[in-house]
Amino acid sequence: MSLNAIKRALWIYHINTGSCNGCDIEILAALTPRYDLERFGMMLVGSPRHADVLLVTGPVARQMAPRLKRVYEQTPDPKVVLQVGSCGMEGGVFYESYNLVGPVDQHIPVDVYVPGCPPRPEAIIEAVAKAWVKLEKAEQVA
Repeated sequence: MSLNAIKRALWIYHINTGSCNGCDIEILAALTPRYDLERFGMMLVGSPRHADVLLVTGPVARQMAPRLKRVYEQTPDPKVVLQVGSCGMEGGVFYESYNLVGPVDQHIPVDVYVPGCPPRPEAIIEAVAKAWVKLEKAEQVA
């Protein structure tokens, strides 16, 4: 691993756009001592204005669509969007629900997908590592 890859920590902002909270529980599991996401320098932050990574769970509910776009716009560039869980990609168990307005990638651009219902914490950590690589490439170009 080069020195450029470890020069900064990733700060992650999590937004739930209408999921059943199964993915949220797995994200919390990734933060526990068993998986310890923070040992890699990655941590959750409370504001999208401080984040490098936007982690989205769930399909987009009607009321969350404008809020998701606003959070995306508030996240500074360069940024990476992770979509966690199958329901954010295709609807999952909420498929054809009256209150959904589509998957996440119809509203904001998604860089990394993490399939599963719910996905394993290892898959979430691997996706964040992929996001790290994408951010490093984006910073080298800029």
